[in-house]
Amino acid sequence: MTNKSDTLAGLIDADGLRERLSALTKDGDGSDPAIRSEVLGLLKAAYQEGRDEAERRLRADGGGVLCAQRLAHVQDEIIRVIYDFAVWHVYRVMNASSAEHMAVVAVGGYGRGTLAPGSDVDLLFVLPYKQTPWGEQVVEYILYMLWDMGLKVGHATRSVNDCVRLSRSDMTIRTAILEARFLWGDQPLFEELTKRFDEEVVKNTATEFVTAKLAERDERHRRQGASRYLVEPNVKEGKGGLRDLNTLFWIAKYAYRVQSGSEMVKAGVFSRREYTRFVQCEDFLWAVRCHMHFLTGRSEERLSFDIQREIAQRLDYTAHPGQRDVERFMKHYFLVAKDVGDLTRIVCADLEEKHVKQTPGLSRFLGVLRGARRRRPLDGSTDFVIDNQRLNVTNEDVFKRDPVNMIRIFSLAERHDLLFHPDAMRLVRRSRRLIDKDLRANPEANRLFLNILTSRNDPETVLRRMSEAGVLSRFIPDFGKVVAMMQFNMYHHYTVDEHLLRAIGVLSELERGNRGDDHPLATTLIKEIQNRRVLYVALFLHDIAKGRPEDHSIVGARIAKRLCPRMGLTPAETETVSWLIEYHLLLSTIAQSRDLNDRKTIADFAAVVQTPERLKLLLILTVADIKAVGPGVFTGWKGQLLRTLYYETETVLTGGSSHVGEGRVAAAQDELAKSLGDWSAQEIDSYRQRHYPAYWVRVDLDDKRAHANLIREADKSGDRLATRVATHAFEGVTEITVLAPDHPRLLSTIAGACSVAGANIVDAHIYTTTDGLALDSIFVTRELPDDADERRRGERVTRLIRDCLRGKEKLPESVVHKSSGRNRARAFRLETEVLVKNSVSEQHTVLEMSGLDRPGLLYDLTREISALNLNIASAHVATFGERAVDVFYVTDLTGQKISNITRQANIRQRLTEAFDGEGRARAPKPGQRAVVAAK
Repeated sequence: MTNKSDTLAGLIDADGLRERLSALTKDGDGSDPAIRSEVLGLLKAAYQEGRDEAERRLRADGGGVLCAQRLAHVQDEIIRVIYDFAVWHVYRVMNASSAEHMAVVAVGGYGRGTLAPGSDVDLLFVLPYKQTPWGEQVVEYILYMLWDMGLKVGHATRSVNDCVRLSRSDMTIRTAILEARFLWGDQPLFEELTKRFDEEVVKNTATEFVTAKLAERDERHRRQGASRYLVEPNVKEGKGGLRDLNTLFWIAKYAYRVQSGSEMVKAGVFSRREYTRFVQCEDFLWAVRCHMHFLTGRSEERLSFDIQREIAQRLDYTAHPGQRDVERFMKHYFLVAKDVGDLTRIVCADLEEKHVKQTPGLSRFLGVLRGARRRRPLDGSTDFVIDNQRLNVTNEDVFKRDPVNMIRIFSLAERHDLLFHPDAMRLVRRSRRLIDKDLRANPEANRLFLNILTSRNDPETVLRRMSEAGVLSRFIPDFGKVVAMMQFNMYHHYTVDEHLLRAIGVLSELERGNRGDDHPLATTLIKEIQNRRVLYVALFLHDIAKGRPEDHSIVGARIAKRLCPRMGLTPAETETVSWLIEYHLLLSTIAQSRDLNDRKTIADFAAVVQTPERLKLLLILTVADIKAVGPGVFTGWKGQLLRTLYYETETVLTGGSSHVGEGRVAAAQDELAKSLGDWSAQEIDSYRQRHYPAYWVRVDLDDKRAHANLIREADKSGDRLATRVATHAFEGVTEITVLAPDHPRLLSTIAGACSVAGANIVDAHIYTTTDGLALDSIFVTRELPDDADERRRGERVTRLIRDCLRGKEKLPESVVHKSSGRNRARAFRLETEVLVKNSVSEQHTVLEMSGLDRPGLLYDLTREISALNLNIASAHVATFGERAVDVFYVTDLTGQKISNITRQANIRQRLTEAFDGEGRARAPKPGQRAVVAAK
């Protein structure tokens, strides 16, 4: 076994450095500024050489904890050398008084003997009594030398009495001194501090300390994100990160009086296997953290997308079929984070047993039990008991005697709303091998699992406990394949397994009516569906085939056909589940990337869905799926698009015709005329002639009335450029309507102005009047909660649009300047795809483009479409993390589809170049007009 001193050898020659520094004072005083400058230079060189060697060894042996210890060792020796130089050559005292002594102590993370490349150096200067001039000078010399070396130093100078007194009242100081480590100076003084700290602060205060540390941990998790499966985790502070391991050791050190990690096994906190997991987790997280600091050159704790790939390569991960190197690395990271969570639960549960804690509800894991230990039988069971209000086993053989109990224990916890006893969960983990093919085929086990999955109480929490215990991945092996799997993109906020569990939680909340205000249609429909269990099973399995080379929807449908009969579903139910999984993305895709005013869009979608019941199930599943992707992903605008598609399709499936494109023009005109009470008959007759038929049948009455008044006011003022702002709070968008003389670059000008103003366009409805005016309605993402504030923001955008249309603002330069900032999407590599489709719409060619999103993209695309002499009838803009999907319904200048194969190829090439930022928009021909139209 390698001795620790061997791993630290050769990093820094402290004795040689002392000799070189002493030689500088041979003919002078150590306080001389010139000598100090030379001292600083030698210290910097030695320090940097030590760091470089630590990084080289990290790349060679991969030891994370070793790297942190090596860096701490280099720092230790630098501080010792500075201290010695200060007390021997700068502030030497020949006959030191009892007060002129000091101990230099490492505290906090540095006190553990580990240090990340960019971490602060936390020092405590311990004095026997109050500060003396000598002590003040030495401390100041050490600190200024460290600061001049470019180090971040946290420091305090206190007497032993002060340390003890402040530790009693300040938990941060208490935690720092808990990990105090002697560096240099007066060692008996340090030993006095640790002895008094142990006797006067730690003794009989374990409950107070543990409670404070766990509350501190919960608050930290709340700030960093409540899940350990966030795809850009904070390695230090995030859930499942290094700080959680630190907290475990602090608690063990304080409550069990252990001095090292290995002593936690002797104290009974961990088994030998659990402690091995602790060591492995710590080493992996330290390796990742050290690589992050070395790579970025700063104290970077967030494992962001732009460094994940390079960290994966530094750690020698390689790509496998269906998974990139970075995804395999992140899967390992999340498995480690899961292990950290398991270890946390083990320690906390053990504390509850030994330090008497109080019982919480099922959704809460930790509290403080009161009273003496009480056991009572569980009604209807001879294998399980309620032990201190927790579900426990009657003996060690309950799972071996009846393996179905491996599932039954979770079913009982769900039914009786009970937490799990730590002894029971330890036995569950040790017994996972009992979950074999026989148990997976057992009808009773599958019945119990289906009851858990479709519970009307809180299925997410129990499924999560099954996953954390490793039972879920053993019972459903396909689920095990997506555990800790991340997708390297900005759209998905969580790992695949976390997303599936959260989706079940969202669905359960919808069914209980807890999300009615946000999702009124889904909340209503879930009460009407005929079979709720097909919905829960489909949602649980919808992404279970992620990470495979084939389309996960198609493979997932095949998996469902295999699993559903096992769970006891009928052939009809199995077919419905399989269909829902195969088409689980269809509703969202159509709603966000198609013109819902196009009759063929609705007819084609209805042909796939076929029945109103499937439509209901698909709508509910889609809402739960998007909502579980991450905070802020489901917007009011997406909800509005989904509802519109649902209602239009429902009409077709129930025997009617879609509202879209139906109804007589005259009826629509008469309806508007009745609502314009202050208009004269002559004005109304004249207005009827200003719009093409498509406008009358596609625009709803409220918008037609607003447009009519906008055009009327523009006519009265004589200004052919007018704008209107309308806020839509529930949909989460703001509508900007622009009335202007039609010209080739109108839409691209509006898009460019919105880009410069920071307004994110999500949709565009484009119409042209018969007298040559364009009437464009642009929908931008809402930014402000108050309607009045949002309206003012919208008006600022419209002012910029007007300035651009009048030539007061030079758009290309402004867009380029706005686009030059940092773009997180650059960390990703996506191939641009441009599709030209004539089968999607009866009247329009559909241009569907997808690729890497960037600022100014929509502006570049609309400029190029204009330069290609195409009329834009509607635009549909969606982003999925770093991926942009922009769809345009277009015709040529004669109003026809683009059917020429050569022209289609030219369009694809030019738009691909524009998407990638390589194209240059071509100027329109002189006199060319009306390229933005919908007739």
